[in-house]
Amino acid sequence: MRRPRLLYVPFWATFVFLYLPIVVLVAMSFNAGESAYTFEGFSLKWYGALVEDEQVMTGLVNTLIVAVGSTVLATVLGTLLAVGLARYTRSKLLDALALMPAVLPDLVIAIGLLLFFVMVKQTLGLHSVILSHALFSMAFVAAVVRTRLTGADTSLEEASRDLGAGPLATFLRITLPQLTPGIVAGALLAFTLSLDEFVIAFFTIGAADPTLPIVIYSMIRFGVDPKINALAAILLLVSFTAVIAGQRLTRIGERGSRAQD
Repeated sequence: MRRPRLLYVPFWATFVFLYLPIVVLVAMSFNAGESAYTFEGFSLKWYGALVEDEQVMTGLVNTLIVAVGSTVLATVLGTLLAVGLARYTRSKLLDALALMPAVLPDLVIAIGLLLFFVMVKQTLGLHSVILSHALFSMAFVAAVVRTRLTGADTSLEEASRDLGAGPLATFLRITLPQLTPGIVAGALLAFTLSLDEFVIAFFTIGAADPTLPIVIYSMIRFGVDPKINALAAILLLVSFTAVIAGQRLTRIGERGSRAQD
């Protein structure tokens, strides 16, 4: 039975609504003209102008420092949190609390973190943003790793303990290799979230160390500079690449679990 073609109209309309602005933005990043809204020919000059912009390059370096640092922390803590929730607890309340940072609005988390840093008299800077992004991303890493844990073969862990291996040795030699695809996928997701995150960084960073999203915000307050289109296109490419890589690794892990079964 053939489906009515009218059913595809809202489907494709949704895709056009979501991705047409992105396509326009990427196309305008290759604009040869000085206007950010009128296409006057193909050129790569705005990508070259980004490299020469000291403010943009400083923001990029700060963003990479924050993204790498927060990803390492979020991956380690999120993995341990997922293992603890899946193997050593059966509390729905703890599950909800662990995933709450992924559900709460960014503004609520940002204000709470700012109040916390002020209360403990901690100066703001890149270190405070790294800790804040790690807290935010940790919930996503835990969710991804725990999904991987659901399909892991627990009989191997039981056999390891029966043969005399301790909890740490079992985790490092049995559990961790099984979780590797999920851990890498979670790390890529955490890196992408930190790379693009604005609200939490805006509230928890010092004035001397702006990240790239904050630099972009300061540049567009008085109009859209054509360099913004090129910068946004690069960020989109990095984000899409990380998300697709994470999905591929998750699928590879799922196929490996099915093959073992």
